[in-house]
Amino acid sequence: MKYLASFMIASTLALSVNPKECQATVDKNFDYHVDRFADIEVLRYEVPEFDRLTPQQRVMLYYLSQAAQTGRDIIWDQNGKYNLQIRKLLENIYTNFSGDKDSKDYKAFEKYLKQVWFGNGIHHHYSTDKFVPEFSQDFFINEVSLLPDSVLPLNEGQGREELIEVITPVIFDPTVMPKRVFQDGSKDVIVNSASNLYGEGVTQAEVEDYYNSLKNPNDSTPVSYGLNSRVVKENGKIKEEVYKADGLYGPAISQIIFWLGKAGDVAENAAQKAYINKLIDFYKTGDLKLFDEYSILWVEDTDSDVDFVNGFIESYGDPLGMTGSWESYVNFKNQASTKRTETIASNAQWFEDNSPVDSRFKKEEVKGVSAKVINAVMLAGDAFPATAIGINLPNANWIRAAHGSKSVTLENITEAYDMASHGNGFNEEFVIDEPTAKLMEDYLYITDMLHTDLHECLGHASGQLLPGVDPDALKENGSALEEARADLFALYYLPDQKLIELGILDNPEAYKAEYYKYMLNGLMTQLNRIEPGKDIEEAHMRNRQLIAGWVLDHGKKDNVVELVKKNGKTFVKINDYPKMRELLGELLAEIQRIKSEGDYQAGADLINQYAVKVDPQLHQEVLSRFATLDIPPYRGFINPQLVPVTDDNGEIIDVTLTYGETYPQQMLRLSNDYKTLGF
Repeated sequence: MKYLASFMIASTLALSVNPKECQATVDKNFDYHVDRFADIEVLRYEVPEFDRLTPQQRVMLYYLSQAAQTGRDIIWDQNGKYNLQIRKLLENIYTNFSGDKDSKDYKAFEKYLKQVWFGNGIHHHYSTDKFVPEFSQDFFINEVSLLPDSVLPLNEGQGREELIEVITPVIFDPTVMPKRVFQDGSKDVIVNSASNLYGEGVTQAEVEDYYNSLKNPNDSTPVSYGLNSRVVKENGKIKEEVYKADGLYGPAISQIIFWLGKAGDVAENAAQKAYINKLIDFYKTGDLKLFDEYSILWVEDTDSDVDFVNGFIESYGDPLGMTGSWESYVNFKNQASTKRTETIASNAQWFEDNSPVDSRFKKEEVKGVSAKVINAVMLAGDAFPATAIGINLPNANWIRAAHGSKSVTLENITEAYDMASHGNGFNEEFVIDEPTAKLMEDYLYITDMLHTDLHECLGHASGQLLPGVDPDALKENGSALEEARADLFALYYLPDQKLIELGILDNPEAYKAEYYKYMLNGLMTQLNRIEPGKDIEEAHMRNRQLIAGWVLDHGKKDNVVELVKKNGKTFVKINDYPKMRELLGELLAEIQRIKSEGDYQAGADLINQYAVKVDPQLHQEVLSRFATLDIPPYRGFINPQLVPVTDDNGEIIDVTLTYGETYPQQMLRLSNDYKTLGF
C-alpha cells in the first residue's frame, strides 16, 4: 500500500521533535523547481546523507537504480496498448521539429508531450481521464508525414498511413479509450477501462469466475492471484499471460534480472543477497509462491541500510484491484528520523490492542512491524514522476499477519514538497482564522509526517480478516476502503496521550493541525484536482472525501464540524476536536468490520454515499480561489543522475550524484537509454 501526498504542505519545515535534526537534511539553496505545465509542477529532490554511505553501498544503489529504470517500458505498456508507440512518435516529432516553435500548435503539442511523459501514457496519472490535445489533428498528421521513415515507430507490416489511421483517433477522439481505470460498479469495470491489463473481449464476470475457480477458501497462505499477469481470451477461453523472463515483458524483465544480479554481488549482508536472489527467481519463473517467499525474506531484513522495491506491487491501476503495476523505489535509511518510526513500530501491539474496533477483528499478536524513514535515490515505474510519500509492504494479508510488514516514510520527498511550497498563500486563502493558521504553521509538518508514519506502519498493518474471507471481496471499492482504514487508524491515534508519553510529540494540541488540514482537504481543497462535472475516481481522494463527509454528516447533531461563510467564502470550522476523534473511531470500527467480514454491499454503500459525488457549487468556488493562488494541483519529480566512478580497468568503484537535467532532457534520455519493449 502506498500513501500519496494529499495537498501542498503549507507549513514551515523546521517543525519536528528535533528541529535541528530535520533542518540538517535541507540545503536552502537547492533548486527544487524544474518545470510547470497544465495542472502539474515538476520538482527535483535532494538526497541528503548520500556521502555518509560506503562506496560499496553507493555502487549497490547504482545497480538497483539501473534495474529500476530498465523497467520503465513495462508501466507504459500496462497503462495502454498504444502508449509506447505514441511516446516514440511524439518524441520523434519533438526532436525532429523544424517549424515555428512559437506557434500555438507547437506550444500545445509540447504541453501534451509533457503530460504524456508525466502520466506514463495518454491518461492522467490521478484522474485516469484521457488527456485532451490542444493542437490540431492536421498539425499532428502533417508532422508525422514529415518524419523520416527510419524513425517511425511501426509495428510489423504497418506503414505510415496505417500508423496515422490507428493512432490519430486514440489521441484525438474523446470516445476512444476515455478512461484508464473505470470504477463505477454499475457497469463492467474491465470492458470500460482502457488499461492494457486485460485482453480484447474479456469481461469482468469472466475474470471473477476465472480467479474464483482457482482460489481455495481454506488456503491460509494464498498467492496474490493475478498480480503478475494479463488475462486474455484465446479461442473463447480465459487464460493468463504471465509477466516473466520468457513470457510477457520478457526483454525488460531480463534486463531487470541482470542489474539485480549485479546488486546482489555487492549486497550488504547474506540476508539481503538471499532476497535479491529470490526476487530474481520469481522474475525468471513468474511463480507467485516465489514472490511470497521473496516478500517474507525482504520484510524480515531490518538490518540493511540500502533497500528497494522492485516489481508488480500496487493494484490501484486495475479496476478489480488484482494486477500489480510495475514500480520501483531505491533508497537508504535516514538514520536520524528513523528513531521516530522505530518508536512507533516497537509499540505496535499497544496501538492494536487499544484501537476502537471489535476485538474479533484485532490481531492478537502483531508480528514483525518494522518502520524507517528513508531517503529516496531513484523513483521508477508507477512511482515516477508522481510518487507516494509513504509505503507499507507486503500487501498479502497472510504474510503481514504471520511475518509482519515493513513501513517507510520518504522524508526527502516530503521535504521537497514542503520547501517548494513556501509562501504559496494557501493558509491565507483557505484556513479559517489566524490561531488555526498558527497551529498549522507550528505543527502541521510533524503531524503530517506522523500521520504518514501511523498510516503506513500501523494502519495498514492493523486488523485481520475473518477465516474464509476473500481478500478481494470488496472488489472495485477495496483500494479506497483500505486507504480509509489506514487513514482512520492514523487520525484516531494522533491526539492520543501515548504519543506524548513516547516523546514523539511535545504538545497535546498538535494533532489539531492535522485534523483541520484533513477536513479542509477532504471537504474542499482536494476538489482542485477534479474537472468540473466529474466524479471522484482516485482511491486516495475517495478515501479522504469519505472520511471528511461522513464526519461532517454524523457530527451535525453536536455541531462537531461545519462549513461556514466568511466574507462570501466557504471555510471549514471544527467546533469539537475531541468529539471528532470519537467519530473517527466509530468510522474506523465500521470500515474494519466491512473489510474483516468482506461486506461488499456495506462498503459500496459508504463509497457511493460519501466518496464519489461532488457539490458543483462548492467545487466551482474552490477552483476559483485556487486560480488566484496559481498552486498546481499535482506535483511530481525527476530523479538525480547516479554517475559511476570507474578504475583503470573500467570497474565501478564509486558513484556520485548530479541534479542538473531538465524535465525533457531526463525523459528523452530514459526513452533512449532504457528502451526494452520495441519502440
